[in-house]
Amino acid sequence: MRIVAGKHRGRTLKAPHGWPVRPTGDRVREAIFNLLQHGCGLDNLAGISVADVFAGTGALGFEALSRGAAQAVFIDTNPSAIATIRDNAGLLGEGERTAALRIDACHPGSPPAVVAAGFQLVFFDPPYDQNLLIPAMAALAEDGWLAASAIAVTETSQREAFVAPNQFSLIKERRYGSTRIMIYRWEPG
Repeated sequence: MRIVAGKHRGRTLKAPHGWPVRPTGDRVREAIFNLLQHGCGLDNLAGISVADVFAGTGALGFEALSRGAAQAVFIDTNPSAIATIRDNAGLLGEGERTAALRIDACHPGSPPAVVAAGFQLVFFDPPYDQNLLIPAMAALAEDGWLAASAIAVTETSQREAFVAPNQFSLIKERRYGSTRIMIYRWEPG
């Protein structure tokens, strides 16, 4: 698995050995960032704050940093994932612009100071078929982790039934093999 574009283009990310990880593939990541740049209001990632939720290896967050995001916060409950993300941040020289938090995204509580004004871009890539996406989106929105008009990128399997929580409006939807990508804008009430 490697970074597709930006200042870290071509750099390889570590993945834990023997751990059941399903990182977003290079081609799907490239497609996601193309969708964000064309019609989602994120033509430029410079200066924005990004969250990679159910981060695994951190591939989506590191891709955003490579493409100009100012900060990336990685959220996962697995200690191996958190260790791998920290290793990858070190390999890329991104330790100063990253934080890896061992937090349950479905019950996050109040955001830590590192979140400050909320995230402008959030990637939600939970394990497939475990019904984690809706509660995580709702909880992070309700607990103050998202900035107004934040963009939420979700990844699910094609067969998963999904209806976004209130205040998330669908912008784009695409299918790539067995993967479905949906991009939403969050507008608080």
